[in-house]
This record gives sequence, structure tokens and C-alpha cells, in this order.
Amino acid sequence: METLLNDFSPGLFVMQSVILLILILLMRKFAWKPILAALDQREQGIETAINLAEQARKEIAELKSSNENLLKEARIERDNIIKEAKEIATKMVDDSKTNAKVEAEKIIISARESINNEKVAAIAELKTQIAEFSLQIAETVVRGELASDEKQKALSEKLAADFKLN
Repeated sequence: METLLNDFSPGLFVMQSVILLILILLMRKFAWKPILAALDQREQGIETAINLAEQARKEIAELKSSNENLLKEARIERDNIIKEAKEIATKMVDDSKTNAKVEAEKIIISARESINNEKVAAIAELKTQIAEFSLQIAETVVRGELASDEKQKALSEKLAADFKLN
């Protein structure tokens, strides 16, 4: 250390100090400002990126909740549509059953009317045939009864007597 003190020159020290000060001033003017500006710019870029990332996280959270809400709404709407479809199907089945019952009733009523009409027609035909048979039998009986003059007189007197009684 003594050698350092022996070799120490105050002029050299002052010159080196002046050169160091000039170098510091030049560095401050030309290097520190751009370096600090670049660091500030980088810091602002990082802050902007952090803010954008935070906004993106918020937007993602909002989109997630929005998607969940939309999914819930879609499920509710799907359930409503299925419920309405079931109600419509049930109504259609009930309407079809009702229409089938009405048509069956109409067919039954029509068949009963047809049966009654045919029954009336059959009865009328039977009556006609019975009347014809009765007339044929009566004709045969009357012919047998009226074969002689005495039988004719007796029948006419009997009919006249019955006629007067009524």
C-alpha cells in the first residue's frame, strides 16, 4: 500500500477525476436517459401486458359465467320444449281417442238405425206374408164354408147378428 501512496500523483488524480466526471456527465446525457427511457418503456409494456392479462382473465371469467348462464337457459328451454312436445302429443292422443269414440258412436248409431230399419222392413214383410197366408187360409176356409147355399145363409145370418151386437 505504501507503493500506492508513493506513486500517487495529485495532478493525475485531478485529471482522472475530471475525466471521470466528464465521462459520468456524457453517460448521463447520452446513455442514462435512453437506458432509463428504455427501462421505463419496458416497465410500461410489462404493466400494459399485466393489465391486458388481467382484463383477459376478467373477460374469460365473464364469458365463462355467461356461457354457464346460456347453458342453463338452453337446458331450461330444452326442458320446456320437451314438456310442450309431450303435452302436444298427449293432447293429440286424447283428441284422437275422442274422435275415435265419436266416430265409433256414429257408426254404432248408424248401425242401430240400419238394424232398426231392416227390422221394420222385415216385420212389414212378415206382416205382408202373414196377411197373404191369412187371406189364403181364409179364402180356403170361406170357400169350404160357402160351398153350399145353406152354409152361406147360416154364415150371413151369423155375421149379421154379430154386426148388430157391435
